[in-house]
Amino acid sequence: MAIEHNGIAGPYFEYDGLPAKHVVDKDLPLIHPYGPVTPGRYLTPGGGRLTIRPAEMRAHIRITLDHLGCPAQLTDEKNAAFKRLALAAEGYCVQSGCRHRAAYADGVFRIFEVRNGSIALAAFVRAVLAVELGDFAPADRLVQEAEALAGPVRREGEDDQASSG
Repeated sequence: MAIEHNGIAGPYFEYDGLPAKHVVDKDLPLIHPYGPVTPGRYLTPGGGRLTIRPAEMRAHIRITLDHLGCPAQLTDEKNAAFKRLALAAEGYCVQSGCRHRAAYADGVFRIFEVRNGSIALAAFVRAVLAVELGDFAPADRLVQEAEALAGPVRREGEDDQASSG
């Protein structure tokens, strides 16, 4: 049986019915949406690779989600939901006086930065995993909470958009 490679160099392996993984990912633990959330690198229920680590700006946690070209994760709805999550995190930063743009990269490699002490890390990661699986409600709740605290998050098409990298 041929394993789809999604554009990266092999070798690949199959993992529990998820899209083919690169061999360097074979020992990564599978993160459960309601399990503990700690820094590290994980495989997600939607077939992605999730990394949680301190950001360059030490008051933040960086969360990256990599799907290596899985078309099911590149829909307009999911892209919009992931962007709303990044803007929700930025809303908490603005409220606390931190003046940087939302860390967000559209497409197969998404980057988020969440200020320590703002959105609970577990809640943010669970919202990311829910979007990956097609449930937008947790992301919408985080956006509503951020808007209640800091005012409206920017919408796509506004002059001061989230950064694309």
